[in-house]
Amino acid sequence: MSKQLIIAEKPSVAQDIARALGGFTRQGDYFESDDYVLSSAVGHLLELAVPDEFEVKRGKWSFAHLPTIPPHFKLNPIEKSAERLRLLTRLIKRKDVTGLINACDAGREGELIFTYVAQHAGTSKPIQRLWLQSMTPQAIRDGFLRLRSANDMSGLREAAMCRAESDWLIGINGTRAMTAFNSKSGGFHLTTVGRVQTPTLALVVEREERIRKFKSRDYWEVEARFGVSAGEYAGRWFDEAFRKPEDDEHAAAPRIWDKARAEAILAKCAGKPGKVEEESKPSTQLSPLLFDLTSLQREANGRFGFSARTTLQLAQALYEKHKVLTYPRTDSRALPEDYLLTVSGILGALPDEYAGFSAQILKRGWVKPNKRIFNNAKISDHFAIVPTGTVPKSLSEAEYKIYDLVTRRFLAVFFPVAEYQVTTRITRVEGEAFKTEGKVLINAGWLTIYGKEAALEGSEGEAAGSLVPVQAGEGAQTEELILKALQTKPPARFNEATLLSAMEGAGKLVDDEELRAAMAGRGLGTPATRAQIIENLIAETYMLREGRELIPTAKAFSLITLLKGLGISELSSAELTGEWEYKLAQMEKGELSRAEFMKHIEAMTREIVERAKTYDSDTIPGDFGILQAPCPKCGGLIRETYKKFQCSDCDYSLWKIVAGRQFEPHEIETLLTTGRVGPLIGFRNKMGRAFNAEIRLNDDKLPEFDFGQPREGEAAEAPDFSGQQSLGACPKCGNGVFDHGSTYVCEKAVGPEKSCDFRSGKVILQQAIESEQMQKLLASGKTDLLRGFVASRTHRKFSAMLVWDAKAGKVGFEFEPRAPKAPKAAAAKTADGDAQEAAPAKRSRARKVEA
Repeated sequence: MSKQLIIAEKPSVAQDIARALGGFTRQGDYFESDDYVLSSAVGHLLELAVPDEFEVKRGKWSFAHLPTIPPHFKLNPIEKSAERLRLLTRLIKRKDVTGLINACDAGREGELIFTYVAQHAGTSKPIQRLWLQSMTPQAIRDGFLRLRSANDMSGLREAAMCRAESDWLIGINGTRAMTAFNSKSGGFHLTTVGRVQTPTLALVVEREERIRKFKSRDYWEVEARFGVSAGEYAGRWFDEAFRKPEDDEHAAAPRIWDKARAEAILAKCAGKPGKVEEESKPSTQLSPLLFDLTSLQREANGRFGFSARTTLQLAQALYEKHKVLTYPRTDSRALPEDYLLTVSGILGALPDEYAGFSAQILKRGWVKPNKRIFNNAKISDHFAIVPTGTVPKSLSEAEYKIYDLVTRRFLAVFFPVAEYQVTTRITRVEGEAFKTEGKVLINAGWLTIYGKEAALEGSEGEAAGSLVPVQAGEGAQTEELILKALQTKPPARFNEATLLSAMEGAGKLVDDEELRAAMAGRGLGTPATRAQIIENLIAETYMLREGRELIPTAKAFSLITLLKGLGISELSSAELTGEWEYKLAQMEKGELSRAEFMKHIEAMTREIVERAKTYDSDTIPGDFGILQAPCPKCGGLIRETYKKFQCSDCDYSLWKIVAGRQFEPHEIETLLTTGRVGPLIGFRNKMGRAFNAEIRLNDDKLPEFDFGQPREGEAAEAPDFSGQQSLGACPKCGNGVFDHGSTYVCEKAVGPEKSCDFRSGKVILQQAIESEQMQKLLASGKTDLLRGFVASRTHRKFSAMLVWDAKAGKVGFEFEPRAPKAPKAAAAKTADGDAQEAAPAKRSRARKVEA
């Protein structure tokens, strides 16, 4: 009796199909009935590999072997799932199996997984396609009644294969070409590139360049405390005629760029009465959509600091091991339209801690058709991540956090909107306007799931919550005016949450309208691959993870400079993905042939390799200049190139990247002019740990690290401070303190006859300590408030004064006391939402710091 072999993408889907069709008995890793044999892959079982005749060992990559464009692509089994591949191959070749049914996920990747398995098995048996977007038993049974033919899926199948082969060609050839280029001068400098990886890196580099080029601007804000019969409230001055200029992203209505104008407003309004106007209106807030993988990763990173990879691993365990969540590798945030009964069943089976919420939803009939929740048009391969209704057992703390996030979001989406009363109060004093906003929760709605306290959020730094009432016609008295001196801040560095958002929305950065439309809903990578892309960039030392921040390395800047210089910037742009998605979509509809697409990819591959062959490191164009300092060896001009600062007239050169840090031209200018520079921050040792150091020129006029140690062969003799002026008296022994290398040091703390140990770094926790500040510390025991310290453990910035702690005999921190908060005072935020740093009260005690 002939049978059809059904191959699903995952074991859980195979089980769902077996239950829906019925009549199956389990035979190890497959099921069998009178009509069907049913099994599954476990994701991808095969991967493209370099054919043996084109393989070149790593370390011997050179342009002689490039480009690598094989006439056929070899498929290699993925080692960890090789046993499952052998099982499927054996089932495909069974004599009683006369046809195959592709039941892999409804999308490009599902098509590719099945196609590779069938290709590996060498089968010519007829193939049909099961196309499901919903996994309810009825949807599965209906799907088997309308199986599609293999010809119906030819466009999707060819697009899937083209995407995989194109990524292979560009990734293999691009990586080998850039590695060969960077290894021309010796060694093996692995330089990986990829269609998704490199544009993602370019986003991070572009952000870091903006941060480095950023010049802060001073501005002022005027805050007021007003008194009325019912109490006091706070307000902030704003320009009523303000219009946001296109060329100034930092402009905002409350910001005053001229201190004299701010002081004039302060003087004009001080002690004067004000007229009060206010408007109240209702406002509503919808619950967030259900989670897809990317939004879940963003939320978990923001709330718990979980990396994208950690969140994926936890969600995968909750799906595979604990069976409490649905499939997590999804880019959909909606459920199938036939899932209403399924949802009701899930709600009725949730753990006791959620039972009150689920009972309320069911009792009030809130599970009903709603295109925001149930929408087939918004589902691709998989639907949103929701709980399965299985009660979790033995979850780890981290697993529980992810389960709770998903379950509460699932409950919240069925609850009504949250309702607020928003009051905007304008107090005019001498014609100057001050704004105060209050936001009062009237009906918590979905916020009940999270607790009412989640509801009150300030608006642009205004006071949140209930405002003291003002009687009709009542005026306000200006009790106090505060002039706040502030500075604009550079853009924030990417963390995993914001980088995931940038990858997801990368299509918006594409200029071409058709390509932008092709990328709609796709972005860079897929929800399943974005976490690994970030991890790969870190593993290849293109980025560092500092606390929650992602910081590009000198290697990253070097790669983006190289690609731009070679004229192949499409490798670092989302445009390439947009172009591919546009053409692959055409292929899926039968409007473009596979041969035509691959011809274009092969031409691009050859172009990438040819451009890399054409240049060498001295001819890569870029924003390079000529140093003012002459060559210390021959007096010639020193030019900056892609890799070096190179003399035009002799062989003298200095590498631009040392210990993972790239020298800036002005730093090399200082080094060549004075013989030393620094201390500089941002060096990394072989373990990846950061260190600071001063750089000095040795006798051969080459740079070396100076940690205050004597040079080789030199005795540790006392330095000569006779040409320097003392910065002040040593707080330990009263002798002079001088600038010495990377430290400020007592003159009796260096040399062979040391009698004191006072020493303080010129850079403490990434904050440069200028000589003027050290003078203040020695004279008064305290510096000014310094705002650039970065905590070594949390990597968060903080502000503090350095103080001399006589009891401990060390330099320590003293934190600025928090100013007393006026009643209902406005939150200390700038108009663009940047919280101003405020240390907790009662923190004036000095804390020791290793200086």
